[in-house]
Amino acid sequence: MSAAPYRPEIDGLRAIAVLSVVLYHFGLPGLSGGFVGVDIFFVISGFLIGGILWSDLKETGHLRLARFYLRRLRRLAPAYFAMTAVTLILGWLILLPFEFREFGKALIASTVYLSNIYFYREAGYFDGVSEEKPLLHTWSLAVEEQFYIIVPVLLLVLARWRPSVPVILAALAALSLAACLWLTARAPTATFYLFPFRAWELLAGVLLAIAGQERGLRYALHPSLSWGGLALILAAITLIRAEGFPGWQALVPVAGTVLILMNGRDANWVNRALTHPAPVFIGLISYSLYLWHWPVFVLSSYWRDGYSGPVEGAAWLTLAFVLSILSWLFIERPVRHMQGGIGAVVSGAALASAAFLVLGAVLWRGDGLPGRFAPELRTHIAASGDFNQDWSRCTTPTSGPLAGVETCPIGPEGPPEVLIWGDSHLRAVKEGLEVAAHAANRPALILWHAGCPPLFGVTKTETAVTPAQDAACARANQTIRDGISQMDSAQTLLLVGRWSYYAEGRGVGLDAHNRISLAPQADSLLPQGPQHTLFNAALTRSIAELAPQFPHIFILRQPPEVPNYDSRAVARALVHGRMQADDITRLTVTRTNAETRAARAEAPLFALAQTGALRLIDPWPRLCDERTCSVLQDGQALYFDNNHLTNRAALALADLFAPVFEAPQ
Repeated sequence: MSAAPYRPEIDGLRAIAVLSVVLYHFGLPGLSGGFVGVDIFFVISGFLIGGILWSDLKETGHLRLARFYLRRLRRLAPAYFAMTAVTLILGWLILLPFEFREFGKALIASTVYLSNIYFYREAGYFDGVSEEKPLLHTWSLAVEEQFYIIVPVLLLVLARWRPSVPVILAALAALSLAACLWLTARAPTATFYLFPFRAWELLAGVLLAIAGQERGLRYALHPSLSWGGLALILAAITLIRAEGFPGWQALVPVAGTVLILMNGRDANWVNRALTHPAPVFIGLISYSLYLWHWPVFVLSSYWRDGYSGPVEGAAWLTLAFVLSILSWLFIERPVRHMQGGIGAVVSGAALASAAFLVLGAVLWRGDGLPGRFAPELRTHIAASGDFNQDWSRCTTPTSGPLAGVETCPIGPEGPPEVLIWGDSHLRAVKEGLEVAAHAANRPALILWHAGCPPLFGVTKTETAVTPAQDAACARANQTIRDGISQMDSAQTLLLVGRWSYYAEGRGVGLDAHNRISLAPQADSLLPQGPQHTLFNAALTRSIAELAPQFPHIFILRQPPEVPNYDSRAVARALVHGRMQADDITRLTVTRTNAETRAARAEAPLFALAQTGALRLIDPWPRLCDERTCSVLQDGQALYFDNNHLTNRAALALADLFAPVFEAPQ
């Protein structure tokens, strides 16, 4: 495995990649596509690792895998372990139990190179935002580690057909790209995180390295290639948007990187700039900078509840650079260049990995160790982690009336006698419904889709989700509409939703920035007027359509919204000394204000209840007195955020659902 000659322009390219990512994360304006730095890294890694492996295969006829993986271990493991250890200690000091528990799971996943799969599986409506996950950046490292495992094995398998290997790799790259292009609109989270949809980027580098060796390329073709490559990269960094990425947009930074690598030894201004000592140095520390910048950003902004301004952001960014330089000087370089010490490197990595796996399991199984905090702080801390339900019985049928819609049975086994349809507010009360279903010994079926109004004849456009998710809502509702008539066993229906959100078209308080627009479907004959009028008509029409099949229809009155409450934000403010325990301003709303917010949404509910078309389940008496509605009841926080209840609340309200599960007379 002969060492390839050092190419300083590659470190200059790494500098562009890492700076685009780091400055994007720290909020520098004008870098809407700064995240494409990861794509640049993928191509570079494919080029360098592909070149090493192909050279070894040509020289020896096989791969010296032990040597290859030892080099990878020396290069990657020490700085990762250092960053993770420091992040673990700081997490102990400042993260809430719910977040520390999730950190433990991420710690396990990142240590075994599966964090990309973990973050893909965890991405969801109530998953913590990206800025609260200190190890989120390890997803790209996991993709590369999977590449380091899969490609050498693939080359070993194909070694006897070496002349055909480039064609096979090109075919695999084409398949990966085609899958990425096809699925990005349908499954953007999968195409972003998972290796099969990113493999083409790494293979682009591999194929360039193979072509270079097979054809004896000097990588000095024409200046226009370097200029074109730089233009594509800069365009990607400044113009690409997260919406619809990766998809076709990822072709831009990948193509730009390939062009610069292809012409990296040509004497032109672009390459001279890339080989300047400043970008080369940043390229040398790029791995450490990538490792350290994200936990510095996440934990500092978390602890400070956001930055006070650009000066503070610059100070934390400076700290990230300092830590990166120290990591490179005293961890990366010494371990990479030490003579011998193979046993120490391997055993040290094994022990550190084992320790992190054990610690991750302790944090996970120990619910994030809530005993770290004083008892008087734990009410809101408990609420911040009280929104995970057991959905293990859920399936998504591939055939039948509800094909493609996730269905979740509750209660005893058997054909559903009660159908429960709703949005994330249905998720919030699931545990209470489960108790009521078992108490009545009646099987039921839950159909829930976050942010998706359980109404017929309307589509929605929501700022908090992607167009693909809006379309998925419309498809699910149409499937339910078409398939519900075939559910002969169900005679009772319960609808659950955030009705005020759909009627008013916006959130309130902390989520006032969220907007949702309802529109009548072309053939619905619903009115085009104000949104609350459309909501009223859609709800009334939906109930009329459902009534012939369901003699018993119930609607859950939406719990009063408490505009400025968020259990995580309040818990953090208490833990970090930004709020006093007796400050109730975030915890309450006047009943008058709560009723005003809900009035237009509840008008059709009350009207339909008055005519006997449905029965209303009302949790307000449990959450409000004559003047005030509060998240605290009997000393316990019953809200997760400003509009969703906790599992504790759902269980406390379980008796309200008893009428839903009464056997029809």
